[in-house]
Amino acid sequence: MKSNLIDWAKATGIRAAKTAAQAALGVIGASMYMGEVAWPLVGSAALLAAVVSVITSVAGVPEVDQGASLPKIAKGGE
Repeated sequence: MKSNLIDWAKATGIRAAKTAAQAALGVIGASMYMGEVAWPLVGSAALLAAVVSVITSVAGVPEVDQGASLPKIAKGGE
């Protein structure tokens, strides 16, 4: 069980980082088109995307326990 929780945390962190990077790139691209990169906007969009990714991962990530939800993993797969 503990191993699955650690695996879930790692997979969730990786997914959140990737999602944050994608959001940041989108905002940077749009900002550059408008002439100037708004760094506070980039940071807030990336942070929000990462938070949403973590919340979504509570429902499960395919890399861990065949996509079991976090509560199921925490209960030991019951």
